[in-house]
Amino acid sequence: MRFLSMPLIVAALLVGCSDDPDPTPTPDSGTSQPDSGTPQPDAGNPPEDAGTQEPDAGVPPEDAGTQEPDAGVPPEDAGTLPSGPPVPQGPPNVPEFPPAFPGQTRAPAIQSQTQFMVVEVTSGIRNPWAIAFLPDQRMLVTEKPTGRLYIVTQEGVKSPAVTGLPAVDGRGQGGLLDVEVGPDYAESRLIYWTYAEPRQGGNGLAVARAKLVDGAQPAVENVQVIFRMMPTLESTLHSGGRLVFAPDGKLFVTLGERSILAGRAQAQDVKSHFGKVVRINPDGSVPQDNPYVNTPEAKPEIWSVGHRNILSAALDGQGRLWIVEMGPQGGDELNRPEAGKDYGWPTIGYGEEYSGAPIHDSPTRAGMEQPVYYWDPVIAPSGMTIYSGTLFPEWRNDIFVGGLAAQALVRLMVRNDRVVGEEHLLLNRKERIREVVQGPEGALYLLTDATNGKVLKVLPR
Repeated sequence: MRFLSMPLIVAALLVGCSDDPDPTPTPDSGTSQPDSGTPQPDAGNPPEDAGTQEPDAGVPPEDAGTQEPDAGVPPEDAGTLPSGPPVPQGPPNVPEFPPAFPGQTRAPAIQSQTQFMVVEVTSGIRNPWAIAFLPDQRMLVTEKPTGRLYIVTQEGVKSPAVTGLPAVDGRGQGGLLDVEVGPDYAESRLIYWTYAEPRQGGNGLAVARAKLVDGAQPAVENVQVIFRMMPTLESTLHSGGRLVFAPDGKLFVTLGERSILAGRAQAQDVKSHFGKVVRINPDGSVPQDNPYVNTPEAKPEIWSVGHRNILSAALDGQGRLWIVEMGPQGGDELNRPEAGKDYGWPTIGYGEEYSGAPIHDSPTRAGMEQPVYYWDPVIAPSGMTIYSGTLFPEWRNDIFVGGLAAQALVRLMVRNDRVVGEEHLLLNRKERIREVVQGPEGALYLLTDATNGKVLKVLPR
């Protein structure tokens, strides 16, 4: 569950790995270290999880709107905006595409004044993907390639794998992905998750829900698949998969375009779910105010179109959805998807194929939305929260994004829906950050993407 400043209800182990009931804090200065900004080959996807790429299919070697009045600090409290050079990074891959407006990329580097420490809660989880908090502050943690779901205590004790989940296609970027606790969990005990579903003729992202039965051997009962990405396609890539409950109880699901060219071509086609944000009711039915519900042949679940692969999503303090999506070689994007709008992929963008071949004739086109912010070179974003806690007053309303290729926790300072500062934290750890979630007490919880993946907690020092 992504914890936000709004009245939302907040609430795998590899065999032989031991529990650590006494997590040891690791001091961290809170100061960003220099970073080349250049991902290494396969920087966002472990070799055993790389999948198969079609030529120039737009697969990263790694894993690869307007608010009234302000997304962060009110204008009268904004003070002096940051200035100066950006976070150290390599040259852009597509320098011939200038930003559409000042500050759309390479915002001034900022540095947190708050000192913090990093606590290792537990480890030994194979490529964990998502965290969700139960009402008692225990965590649901997904293990991507194996399809296992674990319950982890604040002391780092991990349950046996939850039984009853459906099988997953764990190849490449598939597997068991996001998990969320239902807004009515206290009464229903329902949890929701996304996974790559094996199907006749291929696979596709699915959303399921079930009742969580707690105990020494946790289980789920009465599993219901409430949404299936269509059409079915044989691809191990670009499924998307983040879940976000809106204040009105509707459920946003982010979807990738499957990467291979046959899927990419459908990202702006409303007859396909590929490359979309969709919006459904908790039972999988279609809200009647969705933008395409009366469009002939359109998938009625669609909220917005023209996305590449969205692995980061969160609500701001006004209950608005923000996403960060993976670009190709250059062009990761921060967007605020609105109903019925087209975010341009693959027609426009700020990146290129991994071969260096062009994808776009131009980064702009009438009728297509510009990103709020973009990165070139990429950070390979995964996981996102918009901080609303009290432990770190300095960070309130800032956007935090996990960086796989960047091997950083990326902090964005936002004013009036524009990024005005950027910071890369935890660079000294040299770990790929898969997930970032605000905990119920206001700490930031992270997952590292590795065969010996960790749950980390960021606390003030």
